[in-house]
Amino acid sequence: MAKFLAKLLGCTLPSKGASPMFESTSHSRVGLKASTKQKTTIFSTLANEKSLSDCKKEQQWKPSMYSSITPICFASPLLEKPVGKESMPQTPPFSAMFDSSGYNRNLYQSAEDSCGGLYYHDNNLLSGSLEALIQHLVPNVDYYPDRTYIFTFLLSSRLFMHPYELMAKVCHLCVEHQRLSDPNSDKNQIRKIAPKILQLLTEWTETFPYDFRDERMMRNLKDLAHRIASGEETYRKNVQQMIQCLIRKLAALSQYEEVLAKISSTSTDRLTVLKTKPQSIQRDIITVCSDPYTLAQQLTHIELERLNYIGPEEFVQAFVQKDPLDNDKSCYSERKKTRNLEAYVEWFNRLSYLVATEICMPVKKKHRARMIEYFIDVARECFNIGNFNSLMAIISGMNMSPVSRLKKTWAKVKTAKFDVLEHQMDPSSNFYNYRTALRGAAQRSLTAHSSREKIVIPFFSLLIKDIYFLNEGCANRLPNGHVNFEKFWELAKQVSEFMTWKQVECPFERDRKILQHLLTVPVFSEDALYLASYESEGPENHIEKDRWKSLRSSLLGRV
Repeated sequence: MAKFLAKLLGCTLPSKGASPMFESTSHSRVGLKASTKQKTTIFSTLANEKSLSDCKKEQQWKPSMYSSITPICFASPLLEKPVGKESMPQTPPFSAMFDSSGYNRNLYQSAEDSCGGLYYHDNNLLSGSLEALIQHLVPNVDYYPDRTYIFTFLLSSRLFMHPYELMAKVCHLCVEHQRLSDPNSDKNQIRKIAPKILQLLTEWTETFPYDFRDERMMRNLKDLAHRIASGEETYRKNVQQMIQCLIRKLAALSQYEEVLAKISSTSTDRLTVLKTKPQSIQRDIITVCSDPYTLAQQLTHIELERLNYIGPEEFVQAFVQKDPLDNDKSCYSERKKTRNLEAYVEWFNRLSYLVATEICMPVKKKHRARMIEYFIDVARECFNIGNFNSLMAIISGMNMSPVSRLKKTWAKVKTAKFDVLEHQMDPSSNFYNYRTALRGAAQRSLTAHSSREKIVIPFFSLLIKDIYFLNEGCANRLPNGHVNFEKFWELAKQVSEFMTWKQVECPFERDRKILQHLLTVPVFSEDALYLASYESEGPENHIEKDRWKSLRSSLLGRV
């Protein structure tokens, strides 16, 4: 996990196998090539932006971390102070969850600035004790929490306690406070509270289904659901439907993980295959798919499928640290469940290495130039689709040193289109050009008239970095021990936008042959890429000559 985070955050790592997005480029050409020359360049050029003003004043603020992040703008305020009673709301879609139109202002009951361990300022919930926030999550006859609060608290609470511990507390509050275990309790009151408890459980299982891979979670869920459903046929059907839906999601996840494991176990270094079966990999990507637009569509299929399996909690669990008020150190190792997030980052790296491999493989210079121009066209189509992650992976692959050093090859390439793409992904001013394009794609998605216009696939590593610095830039707890809920509100707003994007279904027709090639064809390692590059265009200095000899000796067994 430490090496994974180091790659994402641009830390210096051993060069072999390093993520190409942080590849040191000694033969920079233009734009991004210059920016990748130093691993710290991305963040040394970020613009200073405004941050949470109250957090700066009241918490342990780290300006050097968070001031470089451009916050995403949202229309809704923080959670407002309770002002009245209202029946259980309908669940809005994620696209409306943090928009003012989807935010219910009249679900609460307090009128003071501080009530029951919760602190409000200007009608916004800013902080509270952990116990008070848990109480605030649990519905009663006259109250149901807004979905914005449910999502925010379920997302952030895992920084302080295990999900199964939270579920146990919720079950206890529901059973004891609502007297669900009392056979003499008022049946009418149970009929009023049961749908609300069931709705809360449904919210949890639909939004954070991976929490229920823990047997303790599933046991508590079934126990509470059984209490709700006893004696009421309607509730029994709803409970059965909720659990069946959850089981289907978990089964799909297990199947997806098996596929990833199979792909990983069969992956082979291309040089090894080339030495043993030279005819087996003679087909290049253009032979498999000659149309750049079609390849961009198939890349989008892979991107959306892998995005879909990333749980929102993985963004928090990737950076979870010890809660200073929690003495149990052993439990934290279990929280770093970020397998799907890591698999997505690995896909980015694979695509970058695949691009570099396809460019360095051809023996003839004109074929290498043709391959570069092909990938430039693919990258442009990815940009038009809204697939910024594949776009950046392709640019990253073409900026790897073994490719960028091929000066004679690049001299034959018409680079005008590539220069435009590099300008769009220029890291200067906190990736201003990219963020502008991303906002445009997000706006297009909101007003889309077709499924193709709904696609927004962000440059994922930058999204992770934004969330990381938001997490690091402000304390989880205030000096009085309260949970800093204002921080987690901002975190939830960023993650919820991602949740909207990942739910888009890919509108393009699947091509199994192309997908198979993209996912399984062997690619060169970094050393093999350098060797292929030197074989194509000879070393230019003594350092390169020495490395070339060393690689020929170690990889090919000859000098």
